[in-house]
Amino acid sequence: MKRNAAVRGIIVIAGFFICTAGLRAQTPQEEIFRHPLNQQNMSAFKTTCSRLAGRPLIRGNFEQEKTISRLDRSLKSSGNFIIAAGLGMVWDTVKPFPSTLALGKDYLIQSRPGGQKTVLNAQGNEIFIRMAEVINAVFSGNSQGLLDNFEVYYSSNAAEWELGLSPKNTAIGSFAQRIIMKGGAEIRSILIYEQNGDTVRYILSNQSYPSELNTNEKTFFTLP
Repeated sequence: MKRNAAVRGIIVIAGFFICTAGLRAQTPQEEIFRHPLNQQNMSAFKTTCSRLAGRPLIRGNFEQEKTISRLDRSLKSSGNFIIAAGLGMVWDTVKPFPSTLALGKDYLIQSRPGGQKTVLNAQGNEIFIRMAEVINAVFSGNSQGLLDNFEVYYSSNAAEWELGLSPKNTAIGSFAQRIIMKGGAEIRSILIYEQNGDTVRYILSNQSYPSELNTNEKTFFTLP
């Protein structure tokens, strides 16, 4: 039962950021994979990473739309997120059902209305550990962390950058293939292709950059 709970927790986190997509004909969304990182765009890529790293604490809103291909329907949810360098990240879902998920360096905490918390220890779980490292790398602007774990694709103009990630780490690659992100001064959208043909799209908005977590936010990272 504990292992099943662990797997479910991993899938929840993976839904935000990591997934697998079957290889298929290129679509406009996949144009980024025609632009591998090279000497010509490396400087711009590192500039983007440095800009992201300059914001160690981020609050904002998210909207998620998961399209289930086999059912030809979409599921939507929305809420708030927190990314805190050195601590981890929080997804506080408000609709359609309230639930809070906190991902630390070596643990996952799921909180439900009423204060009930479920904790998953990541020790010995290679996939979970790698996921935590990659998520931290993206939102902290850790260019080397991305290069270590992914084949990186990148393009940019004066207003926007786009990043494509194809896993080369074996743990991540066992269930993930492609991720696409877009942004400017911050990450604005994440598009995920899943192995079963489903897609997940996240829109991030209303981002702010406080100097520290408030008292309530600190409890998200507090182990019971």
